[in-house]
Amino acid sequence: MSYQVLARKWRPRSFKEMAGQSHVLKTLINALDNDRLHHAYLFTGTRGVGKTSIARILARCLNCEEGVSSEPCGKCSACIEIEEGRFIDLIEVDAASRTKVEDTRELLDNVQYAPSRGRYKVYLIDEVHMLSGHSFNALLKTLEEPPPHVKFLLATTDPQKLPVTVLSRCLQFSLKNLSPEMIMNHLKFILEQEKIEFEEGALWQIGRAAKGSVRDALTLLDQAISFCDGPLTDAEIGSFLGTIDQNILYQLVDALIAEDAQAILELINTVSAQAPDFASILEALLSYLHRVAVAQVVPEGLDNSQGDKKQILEHAAAMPAENVQLYYQIALKGREDLPFAVDDRSGIEMTLLRMLAFTPRGVPNKPAVALTKTGDSETSSETVSSTAGAEAEAEKKKVTRNH
Repeated sequence: MSYQVLARKWRPRSFKEMAGQSHVLKTLINALDNDRLHHAYLFTGTRGVGKTSIARILARCLNCEEGVSSEPCGKCSACIEIEEGRFIDLIEVDAASRTKVEDTRELLDNVQYAPSRGRYKVYLIDEVHMLSGHSFNALLKTLEEPPPHVKFLLATTDPQKLPVTVLSRCLQFSLKNLSPEMIMNHLKFILEQEKIEFEEGALWQIGRAAKGSVRDALTLLDQAISFCDGPLTDAEIGSFLGTIDQNILYQLVDALIAEDAQAILELINTVSAQAPDFASILEALLSYLHRVAVAQVVPEGLDNSQGDKKQILEHAAAMPAENVQLYYQIALKGREDLPFAVDDRSGIEMTLLRMLAFTPRGVPNKPAVALTKTGDSETSSETVSSTAGAEAEAEKKKVTRNH
Protein backbone atom coordinates (compact mmCIF):
# COMPACT_ATOMS: atom_id res chain seq x y z
CA MET A 1 0.00 0.00 0.00
CA SER A 2 1.37 3.42 -0.97
CA TYR A 3 2.28 5.97 1.69
CA GLN A 4 -0.52 8.36 2.63
CA VAL A 5 0.60 11.85 3.58
CA LEU A 6 -0.21 13.00 7.10
CA ALA A 7 -2.54 15.79 5.93
CA ARG A 8 -4.81 13.17 4.30
CA LYS A 9 -4.31 10.38 6.82
CA TRP A 10 -5.25 12.63 9.75
CA ARG A 11 -8.05 14.59 8.05
CA PRO A 12 -10.79 14.81 10.73
CA ARG A 13 -13.75 12.48 10.28
CA SER A 14 -15.99 14.04 12.93
CA PHE A 15 -16.45 17.40 14.62
CA LYS A 16 -14.73 16.04 17.75
CA GLU A 17 -11.52 15.43 15.78
CA MET A 18 -11.34 19.02 14.50
CA ALA A 19 -8.49 21.19 15.78
CA GLY A 20 -9.85 24.55 16.89
CA GLN A 21 -12.82 26.35 15.27
CA SER A 22 -15.01 25.78 18.33
CA HIS A 23 -17.18 28.82 17.47
CA VAL A 24 -18.15 27.23 14.15
CA LEU A 25 -18.55 23.70 15.48
CA LYS A 26 -20.82 24.78 18.34
CA THR A 27 -23.24 26.45 15.91
CA LEU A 28 -23.33 23.48 13.52
CA ILE A 29 -23.70 20.89 16.30
CA ASN A 30 -26.62 22.78 17.86
CA ALA A 31 -28.29 23.22 14.46
CA LEU A 32 -27.98 19.50 13.67
CA ASP A 33 -29.18 18.33 17.08
CA ASN A 34 -32.16 20.73 17.06
CA ASP A 35 -33.05 20.12 13.39
CA ARG A 36 -32.56 23.77 12.43
CA LEU A 37 -30.87 23.23 9.08
CA HIS A 38 -30.23 25.99 6.57
CA HIS A 39 -30.10 25.31 2.85
CA ALA A 40 -26.77 27.09 2.18
CA TYR A 41 -23.58 27.39 4.23
CA LEU A 42 -20.51 29.48 3.41
CA PHE A 43 -17.16 28.65 5.04
CA THR A 44 -14.42 31.28 4.76
CA GLY A 45 -10.83 31.39 5.96
CA THR A 46 -7.23 31.05 4.85
CA ARG A 47 -5.78 27.86 3.43
CA GLY A 48 -5.61 24.75 5.58
CA VAL A 49 -7.88 25.81 8.46
CA GLY A 50 -10.61 23.20 7.89
CA LYS A 51 -13.18 24.62 5.45
CA THR A 52 -13.49 21.56 3.23
CA SER A 53 -13.08 19.17 6.18
CA ILE A 54 -16.01 20.75 8.05
CA ALA A 55 -18.12 20.71 4.87
CA ARG A 56 -17.47 16.98 4.35
CA ILE A 57 -18.23 16.19 7.98
CA LEU A 58 -21.48 18.16 7.66
CA ALA A 59 -22.35 16.13 4.55
CA ARG A 60 -21.84 12.93 6.58
CA CYS A 61 -24.03 14.30 9.39
CA LEU A 62 -26.82 15.01 6.90
CA ASN A 63 -26.68 11.65 5.11
CA CYS A 64 -25.73 9.16 7.83
CA GLU A 65 -28.08 6.16 7.66
CA GLU A 66 -28.54 6.36 11.44
CA GLY A 67 -30.27 9.73 10.99
CA VAL A 68 -29.34 13.42 10.96
CA SER A 69 -26.99 13.93 13.88
CA SER A 70 -23.90 15.89 14.92
CA GLU A 71 -22.20 12.52 15.52
CA PRO A 72 -22.43 10.35 12.38
CA CYS A 73 -21.82 6.65 12.95
CA GLY A 74 -18.87 6.40 10.56
CA LYS A 75 -19.77 2.76 9.83
CA CYS A 76 -22.72 2.88 7.45
CA SER A 77 -22.23 2.78 3.69
CA ALA A 78 -23.03 6.50 3.33
CA CYS A 79 -20.40 7.56 5.91
CA ILE A 80 -17.78 5.25 4.40
CA GLU A 81 -18.45 6.36 0.82
CA ILE A 82 -18.33 10.06 1.75
CA GLU A 83 -14.99 9.47 3.50
CA GLU A 84 -13.64 7.69 0.42
CA GLY A 85 -14.96 10.39 -1.93
CA ARG A 86 -17.36 8.17 -3.90
CA PHE A 87 -20.79 9.03 -2.47
CA ILE A 88 -23.06 9.69 -5.42
CA ASP A 89 -25.13 12.38 -3.67
CA LEU A 90 -22.14 14.46 -2.57
CA ILE A 91 -21.20 16.50 -5.61
CA GLU A 92 -17.84 18.23 -5.08
CA VAL A 93 -17.08 21.01 -7.54
CA ASP A 94 -13.78 22.84 -7.98
CA ALA A 95 -14.97 26.29 -8.99
CA ALA A 96 -11.46 27.26 -10.09
CA SER A 97 -11.63 24.78 -12.98
CA ARG A 98 -15.36 25.21 -13.73
CA THR A 99 -15.80 28.96 -13.89
CA LYS A 100 -18.01 29.18 -16.99
CA VAL A 101 -21.75 29.78 -16.81
CA GLU A 102 -22.32 26.66 -18.95
CA ASP A 103 -20.71 24.52 -16.23
CA THR A 104 -22.93 26.07 -13.56
CA ARG A 105 -26.11 25.56 -15.61
CA GLU A 106 -25.17 21.95 -16.27
CA LEU A 107 -24.71 21.48 -12.53
CA LEU A 108 -28.05 23.08 -11.69
CA ASP A 109 -29.97 21.04 -14.27
CA ASN A 110 -29.74 18.05 -11.92
CA VAL A 111 -30.82 19.92 -8.77
CA GLN A 112 -34.50 19.14 -9.35
CA TYR A 113 -33.94 15.38 -9.19
CA ALA A 114 -34.19 13.59 -5.84
CA PRO A 115 -31.03 12.10 -4.31
CA SER A 116 -30.16 8.60 -5.50
CA ARG A 117 -29.18 7.10 -2.14
CA GLY A 118 -28.82 9.70 0.54
CA ARG A 119 -31.24 11.87 2.47
CA TYR A 120 -29.92 15.06 0.87
CA LYS A 121 -28.15 15.92 -2.34
CA VAL A 122 -25.18 18.02 -1.18
CA TYR A 123 -23.30 20.40 -3.49
CA LEU A 124 -19.85 21.26 -2.12
CA ILE A 125 -18.41 24.11 -4.20
CA ASP A 126 -14.78 24.82 -3.30
CA GLU A 127 -13.07 28.15 -4.09
CA VAL A 128 -16.49 29.52 -5.02
CA HIS A 129 -15.09 33.04 -5.50
CA MET A 130 -13.53 31.85 -8.78
CA LEU A 131 -16.93 31.57 -10.50
CA SER A 132 -17.67 34.15 -13.17
CA GLY A 133 -20.27 36.88 -12.74
CA HIS A 134 -22.68 35.08 -15.07
CA SER A 135 -22.20 31.86 -13.09
CA PHE A 136 -23.17 33.64 -9.88
CA ASN A 137 -26.28 35.04 -11.57
CA ALA A 138 -27.26 31.56 -12.73
CA LEU A 139 -26.76 30.24 -9.20
CA LEU A 140 -28.74 32.94 -7.36
CA LYS A 141 -32.32 31.71 -7.79
CA THR A 142 -31.50 28.11 -6.93
CA LEU A 143 -29.38 29.23 -3.98
CA GLU A 144 -32.27 31.29 -2.60
CA GLU A 145 -35.02 28.68 -2.99
CA PRO A 146 -33.51 25.23 -3.57
CA PRO A 147 -35.62 22.05 -3.45
CA PRO A 148 -35.99 20.64 0.10
CA HIS A 149 -33.64 17.74 -0.67
CA VAL A 150 -30.69 20.01 -1.66
CA LYS A 151 -27.99 21.60 0.51
CA PHE A 152 -25.25 23.94 -0.72
CA LEU A 153 -21.89 24.03 1.07
CA LEU A 154 -19.61 26.78 -0.27
CA ALA A 155 -15.96 27.32 0.67
CA THR A 156 -13.68 30.23 -0.19
CA THR A 157 -10.43 31.88 0.83
CA ASP A 158 -11.57 35.26 -0.53
CA PRO A 159 -15.14 36.14 0.50
CA GLN A 160 -14.69 39.77 -0.62
CA LYS A 161 -14.98 38.58 -4.22
CA LEU A 162 -18.43 37.08 -3.67
CA PRO A 163 -21.45 39.17 -4.70
CA VAL A 164 -23.49 40.54 -1.79
CA THR A 165 -26.51 38.75 -3.23
CA VAL A 166 -24.76 35.40 -2.70
CA LEU A 167 -23.52 36.29 0.79
CA SER A 168 -27.03 37.27 1.90
CA ARG A 169 -28.39 33.85 0.93
CA CYS A 170 -25.91 31.84 3.03
CA LEU A 171 -25.12 31.24 6.67
CA GLN A 172 -21.54 32.53 6.93
CA PHE A 173 -18.85 30.93 9.08
CA SER A 174 -15.43 32.56 9.33
CA LEU A 175 -12.73 30.04 10.28
CA LYS A 176 -9.79 31.44 12.23
CA ASN A 177 -6.09 30.73 11.94
CA LEU A 178 -4.94 28.44 14.74
CA SER A 179 -2.45 29.59 17.36
CA PRO A 180 1.01 27.93 17.43
CA GLU A 181 0.03 26.36 20.75
CA MET A 182 -3.04 24.64 19.26
CA ILE A 183 -1.06 23.43 16.26
CA MET A 184 1.75 22.17 18.50
CA ASN A 185 -0.71 20.15 20.60
CA HIS A 186 -2.30 18.71 17.45
CA LEU A 187 1.11 17.66 16.05
CA LYS A 188 2.05 16.21 19.43
CA PHE A 189 -1.05 13.98 19.39
CA ILE A 190 -0.34 12.80 15.84
CA LEU A 191 3.32 11.97 16.53
CA GLU A 192 2.34 10.02 19.64
CA GLN A 193 -0.09 7.98 17.52
CA GLU A 194 2.58 7.50 14.84
CA LYS A 195 5.09 6.49 17.58
CA ILE A 196 7.71 9.03 16.46
CA GLU A 197 9.96 10.60 19.10
CA PHE A 198 10.23 14.38 19.25
CA GLU A 199 11.34 17.36 21.29
CA GLU A 200 8.56 19.77 22.17
CA GLY A 201 10.64 22.76 21.06
CA ALA A 202 10.76 21.28 17.55
CA LEU A 203 6.96 21.20 17.38
CA TRP A 204 6.76 24.80 18.60
CA GLN A 205 8.98 25.79 15.65
CA ILE A 206 6.71 24.00 13.16
CA GLY A 207 3.63 25.50 14.83
CA ARG A 208 5.01 29.01 14.39
CA ALA A 209 6.19 28.36 10.81
CA ALA A 210 2.73 27.09 9.76
CA LYS A 211 1.25 30.58 10.37
CA GLY A 212 -2.12 29.27 11.52
CA SER A 213 -2.63 26.56 8.87
CA VAL A 214 -3.02 22.97 10.09
CA ARG A 215 -2.46 21.57 6.61
CA ASP A 216 0.77 23.54 6.22
CA ALA A 217 1.87 22.26 9.63
CA LEU A 218 1.23 18.64 8.64
CA THR A 219 3.04 19.13 5.33
CA LEU A 220 6.04 20.58 7.19
CA LEU A 221 5.85 17.70 9.67
CA ASP A 222 6.00 15.19 6.80
CA GLN A 223 9.12 16.92 5.47
CA ALA A 224 10.64 17.16 8.93
CA ILE A 225 10.20 13.42 9.58
CA SER A 226 12.07 12.65 6.35
CA PHE A 227 14.75 15.26 7.11
CA CYS A 228 15.47 14.09 10.66
CA ASP A 229 15.20 10.34 9.89
CA GLY A 230 14.72 9.71 13.61
CA PRO A 231 13.64 11.77 16.60
CA LEU A 232 12.58 15.33 15.75
CA THR A 233 15.08 17.54 17.58
CA ASP A 234 14.95 21.28 18.16
CA ALA A 235 18.29 21.88 16.43
CA GLU A 236 17.50 19.81 13.32
CA ILE A 237 14.07 21.38 12.84
CA GLY A 238 15.66 24.83 13.16
CA SER A 239 18.15 23.89 10.45
CA PHE A 240 15.38 22.45 8.27
CA LEU A 241 13.15 25.53 8.58
CA GLY A 242 15.99 28.07 8.41
CA THR A 243 14.88 29.54 11.73
CA ILE A 244 16.86 30.03 14.92
CA ASP A 245 16.59 28.34 18.26
CA GLN A 246 14.35 30.36 20.59
CA ASN A 247 17.20 30.37 23.13
CA ILE A 248 19.32 32.32 20.61
CA LEU A 249 16.51 34.86 20.32
CA TYR A 250 16.39 35.22 24.11
CA GLN A 251 20.18 35.70 24.18
CA LEU A 252 19.92 38.40 21.50
CA VAL A 253 17.41 40.31 23.62
CA ASP A 254 19.63 39.83 26.69
CA ALA A 255 22.56 41.31 24.74
CA LEU A 256 20.43 44.28 23.67
CA ILE A 257 19.46 44.92 27.29
CA ALA A 258 23.11 44.69 28.37
CA GLU A 259 24.17 46.83 25.35
CA ASP A 260 26.78 44.18 24.57
CA ALA A 261 27.73 44.60 20.90
CA GLN A 262 30.36 41.85 21.04
CA ALA A 263 27.82 39.30 22.30
CA ILE A 264 25.41 40.29 19.51
CA LEU A 265 28.04 39.81 16.78
CA GLU A 266 29.12 36.47 18.27
CA LEU A 267 25.51 35.25 18.29
CA ILE A 268 25.02 36.27 14.65
CA ASN A 269 28.27 34.48 13.78
CA THR A 270 26.99 31.32 15.51
CA VAL A 271 23.65 31.54 13.72
CA SER A 272 25.28 32.13 10.31
CA ALA A 273 26.85 28.67 10.43
CA GLN A 274 23.30 27.24 10.13
CA ALA A 275 22.60 29.22 6.92
CA PRO A 276 19.34 30.67 8.30
CA ASP A 277 16.78 32.94 6.70
CA PHE A 278 17.79 36.27 8.24
CA ALA A 279 14.47 37.86 7.28
CA SER A 280 12.66 35.25 9.38
CA ILE A 281 15.00 36.06 12.31
CA LEU A 282 13.94 39.71 12.15
CA GLU A 283 10.29 38.61 11.94
CA ALA A 284 10.78 36.45 15.04
CA LEU A 285 12.39 39.40 16.85
CA LEU A 286 9.51 41.70 15.83
CA SER A 287 6.94 39.21 17.09
CA TYR A 288 8.84 38.83 20.36
CA LEU A 289 9.18 42.60 20.94
CA HIS A 290 5.47 43.03 20.26
CA ARG A 291 4.65 40.50 22.98
CA VAL A 292 7.09 42.21 25.36
CA ALA A 293 5.30 45.53 24.75
CA VAL A 294 1.92 43.90 25.45
CA ALA A 295 3.27 42.38 28.67
CA GLN A 296 4.50 45.79 29.84
CA VAL A 297 1.14 47.49 29.39
CA VAL A 298 -1.36 44.67 29.99
CA PRO A 299 0.42 41.75 31.70
CA GLU A 300 -2.82 39.82 32.18
CA GLY A 301 -3.45 40.00 28.42
CA LEU A 302 -0.35 37.91 27.67
CA ASP A 303 -1.01 34.27 26.79
CA ASN A 304 1.35 31.34 26.29
CA SER A 305 0.33 30.72 22.69
CA GLN A 306 3.98 31.00 21.61
CA GLY A 307 5.41 29.00 24.51
CA ASP A 308 7.53 31.92 25.75
CA LYS A 309 5.48 33.58 28.49
CA LYS A 310 8.12 33.16 31.23
CA GLN A 311 10.89 34.79 29.15
CA ILE A 312 8.54 37.54 27.94
CA LEU A 313 7.68 38.59 31.49
CA GLU A 314 11.36 38.61 32.50
CA HIS A 315 12.35 40.83 29.56
CA ALA A 316 9.30 43.07 30.03
CA ALA A 317 10.48 43.82 33.57
CA ALA A 318 14.09 44.45 32.46
CA MET A 319 13.51 46.77 29.47
CA PRO A 320 12.21 50.36 29.44
CA ALA A 321 9.04 50.67 27.37
CA GLU A 322 10.60 53.36 25.15
CA ASN A 323 13.47 51.02 24.27
CA VAL A 324 11.06 48.26 23.26
CA GLN A 325 9.23 50.65 20.94
CA LEU A 326 12.53 51.93 19.50
CA TYR A 327 13.87 48.41 18.87
CA TYR A 328 10.60 47.42 17.21
CA GLN A 329 10.70 50.36 14.78
CA ILE A 330 14.36 49.74 13.94
CA ALA A 331 13.71 46.01 13.36
CA LEU A 332 10.72 46.88 11.16
CA LYS A 333 12.85 49.24 9.06
CA GLY A 334 15.69 46.71 9.02
CA ARG A 335 13.44 44.03 7.56
CA GLU A 336 12.28 46.47 4.89
CA ASP A 337 15.88 47.41 4.00
CA LEU A 338 17.29 43.86 4.13
CA PRO A 339 17.05 43.26 0.33
CA PHE A 340 19.15 46.41 -0.24
CA ALA A 341 21.99 45.42 2.11
CA VAL A 342 25.30 44.10 0.75
CA ASP A 343 24.26 40.70 2.12
CA ASP A 344 21.65 39.49 4.60
CA ARG A 345 24.16 38.95 7.40
CA SER A 346 25.53 42.49 7.25
CA GLY A 347 21.95 43.76 7.03
CA ILE A 348 20.86 42.12 10.29
CA GLU A 349 24.12 43.05 12.04
CA MET A 350 23.63 46.72 11.12
CA THR A 351 20.01 46.55 12.30
CA LEU A 352 21.03 45.21 15.73
CA LEU A 353 23.96 47.63 16.06
CA ARG A 354 21.64 50.49 15.12
CA MET A 355 19.44 49.51 18.08
CA LEU A 356 22.43 49.98 20.39
CA ALA A 357 23.53 53.22 18.72
CA PHE A 358 20.10 54.82 19.12
CA THR A 359 19.44 53.63 22.67
CA PRO A 360 18.86 56.81 24.75
CA ARG A 361 21.87 57.77 26.89
CA GLY A 362 21.76 59.44 30.30
CA VAL A 363 18.21 58.20 30.93
CA PRO A 364 17.61 55.96 33.96
CA ASN A 365 17.10 52.39 32.79
CA LYS A 366 13.80 51.85 34.59
CA PRO A 367 11.28 49.19 33.62
CA ALA A 368 7.90 50.18 32.23
CA VAL A 369 5.32 51.44 34.72
CA ALA A 370 1.93 49.76 34.49
CA LEU A 371 -0.89 52.03 33.40
CA THR A 372 -3.82 52.67 35.72
CA LYS A 373 -7.14 54.04 34.51
CA THR A 374 -8.44 57.28 36.06
CA GLY A 375 -11.87 58.13 34.72
CA ASP A 376 -11.64 58.47 30.96
CA SER A 377 -7.87 58.96 30.88
CA GLU A 378 -4.92 56.67 31.44
CA THR A 379 -1.96 57.77 33.55
CA SER A 380 0.94 55.89 35.08
CA SER A 381 0.99 55.34 38.83
CA GLU A 382 4.49 56.91 38.93
CA THR A 383 3.22 60.10 37.26
CA VAL A 384 0.28 60.32 39.63
CA SER A 385 2.47 59.96 42.73
CA SER A 386 5.07 62.51 41.53
CA THR A 387 2.35 65.04 40.67
CA ALA A 388 0.72 64.57 44.05
CA GLY A 389 4.10 65.08 45.76
CA ALA A 390 4.76 68.32 43.87
CA GLU A 391 1.33 69.68 44.76
CA ALA A 392 1.87 68.88 48.45
CA GLU A 393 5.26 70.67 48.44
CA ALA A 394 3.75 73.77 46.79
CA GLU A 395 0.95 73.87 49.36
CA LYS A 396 3.48 73.61 52.18
CA LYS A 397 5.47 76.61 50.82
CA LYS A 398 2.28 78.64 50.45
CA VAL A 399 1.32 78.05 54.10
CA THR A 400 4.84 79.03 55.26
CA ARG A 401 4.70 82.36 53.35
CA ASN A 402 1.31 83.21 54.87
CA HIS A 403 2.71 82.78 58.40
